[in-house]
Amino acid sequence: MDLQYSPEQLAFRDDVRRWLQANLPADLKDKVASYLHLEKEEVMRWHRILADKGWIAPHWPVEWGGTGWDAVQRYIFEEECSHAGAPQLPGLSLMFCAPVLIAFGTPEQRRRFLPRIYSGEDFWCQGYSEPAAGSDLAALQTRAVREGDHYIVTGHKIWTTQAHWANWMFCLVRTDPQAGKKQEGISFLLIDMQTPGITVRPVILMDGSHEVNEVFLDEVKVPVANLVHEEGQGWEVAKYLLNYERLSAGRIGASKRQLARLKDMAGRQITRGRSLMEDPRFRDRLSRVEIELMALEITNLRYLDRMVRSGQPPGAEVSLLKIKGTAIQQQLSELMLQAAGPHGQRGMPQGGEIDAHDSLTAALAPRYFNLRKLTIAGGTDEVQRNIIAKMRLGL
Repeated sequence: MDLQYSPEQLAFRDDVRRWLQANLPADLKDKVASYLHLEKEEVMRWHRILADKGWIAPHWPVEWGGTGWDAVQRYIFEEECSHAGAPQLPGLSLMFCAPVLIAFGTPEQRRRFLPRIYSGEDFWCQGYSEPAAGSDLAALQTRAVREGDHYIVTGHKIWTTQAHWANWMFCLVRTDPQAGKKQEGISFLLIDMQTPGITVRPVILMDGSHEVNEVFLDEVKVPVANLVHEEGQGWEVAKYLLNYERLSAGRIGASKRQLARLKDMAGRQITRGRSLMEDPRFRDRLSRVEIELMALEITNLRYLDRMVRSGQPPGAEVSLLKIKGTAIQQQLSELMLQAAGPHGQRGMPQGGEIDAHDSLTAALAPRYFNLRKLTIAGGTDEVQRNIIAKMRLGL
């Protein structure tokens, strides 16, 4: 779908497009296009390029390095980055931790952490889920006991994305186990990952990749100065952050790029003298996904416009973006595997290296398996529907 932009917006889009063509490293672009996993230094190289340009945090306030762009300009920028094949930036730092610090942090916390997030000196992970507290996050059991000017933190976090890359973690802990409701008595702490007592162990996913980890905290000393907001009020911070997570979970720009690639693949897959695009059943599935993606894009723009007009953070309705956006990503990966035909079943040989003679089709099966996690990560679809039912429909 082509949106109708004003002449000023079209000029802005063309400026962004030209800059990306001149500054996006070809090796990073090629690796993204082949669905290969990027290493930390590769991600941070792109981070530093954008930071030097002043475009690393468009959604931040101008006084902290934001661009001052409106919602449409930010949308255009994200779309152009996605279409160009730019690496996905460390969202836990830029999109989750930073907005929390801006909204809830003390002046000292903002001065200390925001410049380092902007420059890429600090890389953050999120200490939320636990073995017995995934979708039911309020059931978390990691304890923080205050002793003088420190909290002593003991617990076990799991599915901690990029904890093996991170030097800081924002973490939910239980500071008052006697609180009435399980959502009460939870606090939000900033934890230095170099602190004694922290152990990070890898969790290998279905596709053989190392993205997530277990984090064990054994009597870890955390300064009280690293408490964000008020003690026992961490659930309020967590809900605020999760809305930002779900707002970005749809990945509409990336899905539009995958859709274009899927059409090209299906057009070249010939069976019995005709392309897969001529198969009515395949066309029907493809059309349905494309229509859903168009509707999701319009809905996303409506939410962004409402945020700009009201000046308020996203609300519970952004769970819809998470539900539909992740489902579309999974459907596209399934259709791409179908379009690749038998070649898409090769996958990764022993050792995890991509098949050298056809890196794209070899990466499709691992990518398909990897994306199965999307409808669970960040809150299952069932949890998202409950949020919408309760917070928006009053059920």
